[in-house]
Parts: sequence; C-alpha cells; structure tokens
Amino acid sequence: MPLTNQSIERAYTLAKERYAAVGVDTNAAIQRLASLPISVHCWQGDDVGGFENSDQEIGGGLAVTGSYPGKARTPDELRADLEKAFSLIPGQHRLNLHASYADYEGPRVERDELAPEHFQTWIDWAKEQSLGLDFNPTYFAHDKAADGFTLSHEVGAIQQFWIDHGVACRKIGAAMGEAVGSPCITNIWIPDGMKDTPIDRRGPRERLAAALDEIFAEPLDPSFNLDAVECKLFGLGSESYVVGSHEFYLGYAISRKKLLCLDAGHFHPTEVISDKISSVLQYIDRLLLHVSRGVRWDSDHVITLNDELQAIAHELVRGDYLDRVHLGLDFFDASINRVAAWVIGTRCMIKALLLAMVEPTECLREYEATGDFTSRLAMLEEAKTSPSGAVWDYYCLQSQVPVGEAWLQVVRQYEKDVLSRR
Repeated sequence: MPLTNQSIERAYTLAKERYAAVGVDTNAAIQRLASLPISVHCWQGDDVGGFENSDQEIGGGLAVTGSYPGKARTPDELRADLEKAFSLIPGQHRLNLHASYADYEGPRVERDELAPEHFQTWIDWAKEQSLGLDFNPTYFAHDKAADGFTLSHEVGAIQQFWIDHGVACRKIGAAMGEAVGSPCITNIWIPDGMKDTPIDRRGPRERLAAALDEIFAEPLDPSFNLDAVECKLFGLGSESYVVGSHEFYLGYAISRKKLLCLDAGHFHPTEVISDKISSVLQYIDRLLLHVSRGVRWDSDHVITLNDELQAIAHELVRGDYLDRVHLGLDFFDASINRVAAWVIGTRCMIKALLLAMVEPTECLREYEATGDFTSRLAMLEEAKTSPSGAVWDYYCLQSQVPVGEAWLQVVRQYEKDVLSRR
C-alpha cells in the first residue's frame, strides 16, 4: 500500500526532531542535496553501443553481459529512456555523453572530424530538459584501436588520428558548456596497454604524455570546458601493463593542472577510492569521480548502497569536498531493465550523500579531537539506524518523484508500453 503524503510528512517531522537532538539540520541537508548534480552516463541505455556502427565490437577491455529486451537503438529512443529515468530521480542532474553517440543528420564523419553540429540535437534536448552536459572522447570500438593502443601508438599516423579526435572533442565539450551555461567536463580515458609483460614501459608513456600535451595545447575557457584524465590499474587485454596508470595520470594532472578522474572500478579489488580522495585533493584543485561497482574486476555493476558508496559520500561531506568534486556514474548492465538500472544507481548515489549529510559529523569530530574514541564508535553505530529513510522519502515527495519502490511500477508500465515493442 503506497504511503500517503500525510504519513510521509509526519514521519519526516519525527525524524527531523531526532536529528536535531544530535545537532543535524535535515532541512539544510535536503537543500544542499538538491543542489548537487549527478552526471548520469548515456551508455547504460544501449550497452555502450553508440550510433556509429552496430557491427563494431566494443573492445578496449570493455564487456557488457546480458540480453534484456528494450535496448535503445536510436538517439531519440535513448533520449526518451533518459527522460523517463530522470523523471524518477530527485534533483536536477547532468548527462554524460561519449563521442560515439553523435547524432548524424547528414553524412557520417570519422572521429577526428567530429564537430559540435554532430551533437546539436543532444545540446538542444539538454537545454529543454535543463540538464548539464559532460563529454568523453571514444578511444575504443574502432579499427584504429583494435591492437589496444591509441594515444600511445608507435605508428605516428594512428597516434595523430587519436590526437585529432581529442582536440575535436574538447571543442565539442566547450560548445556544450557554452550552450547549456555550465562547464562541460571532457574526460579522456584510453584502453592502451598489454596483456603480458612489456619490455618497453617507458616509450608508450612518453608518447602518451606528448599526445596529451598536444590535445590540451589550445587554451579553452574553463567556464565552458574542464579537462580531466582517467587512470586505470588493469583491464581485459591489458592485465600486465596499462599506459595511463594511476601514478602516470596523478603526475600529469598535478603538473598540467587538470582534473583527475578516479573510477571506483579501476583499481585492485582491495583498493577503494574513498581513501584516495583526501590525498589527491592535497595536490589538485578539482576531482572527477566515476562511481561504479566492481565485482572481482572492473565489471561496472549497477551501484548499490554498499559500504564503499557510503564511504565515498562520507568522505566528500566530512572533508568538505563537495564544491571541488564532480560526481559521475559509470556502469552498464544488460541483464536488467536499463531504465531501472539508471534509477537504482542514481538514487543510491543520492541516498549515500544524504546519509553523509545527516551524520552528526561535528559531534563525531569533537569526540575524535578529544580522544574519546569510545563515543565516536558508539555514535557511528547509532547513526546507522537513525531515521534517514524518512528524510529520503520526504525529499522525494518534495521533488515530486515517486517515494519508495513506487517508481518501479512506472518503469514496468514504460517497459510494457515502449521497451517491449522495440
């Protein structure tokens, strides 16, 4: 039986009083939460397919499993699916696009010739939906990336093709940012690496640094475009050596004053990015997070409200980093309803932020500063059963999106009316 507005409001009033007793202002937490955009990734909606060539293998160490019906086949279908997902998520958010999702109305062009007009329908749609836009060059699913190397390629002509692609994408990102009135983060990730142990580790990294310098040579207005570089430990086909490692890109981001992108699935299974945030923000101004859920490897499962997701959110709030960190999602699951995957993952990210915001952080900080670790531990454990769910329900109600699991029925109806007919 669905909750009534009256019962939601009554539960929130009680929760508000409970949190006030430990110094937490839930109204302020909701207001802050509503101001935080999450960059939702387009590629969940069509299994990282894009609209260039339906026969092209994804490659680059990427793999999507499952065959759930209803995959978006055209830009219009993908935008319709995104609209449905956004309508079920509280807050005002962003869309993260890959270059392979160009919407061609005329002849198709190669990736090094892409221009803003190839994304004009996306820009127009984002303005209609009041969405910010972020962007990514696509360094996979292409003949010139088939051997596992792009920007670090030893063949000059192939490397230059990918450099030109990066240059073109920065201009597209700047055009997007100018059009929607919010800086576009143009994030570079490449799959370059080797399956087995290489002899020459130095050469590819020197070529990558030089290629990135050429891509970033033209200054762009930071109010339109922000540049980010994304690291990775290993991938399928690059288990022994990744050119763009964490150390490589950390050094590059510091020395070139770029954003560093940390992906939650791009490290050893026993590593967590929540512990890296406070370290890297000592040396770089801004950070981009791609929040994912790896299961034994970089498998990009739909994120859930697990310990690491909560740890990431708590670190951002406790460290007062929210104004310096851009939050994006990166998962793709073709074994479940794709619209539901967006909704589940994005709502979980927002829930994690809310949990962090209603934590009695100042009280905990005081206990820690005075060496009262007993009270710190006790308070942390009590916070786990505090009535955060009532605050979440009230936030959804205020945002005019379904409360609780009611959104699932909306998705099921959309599946029946739209997705099942594809």
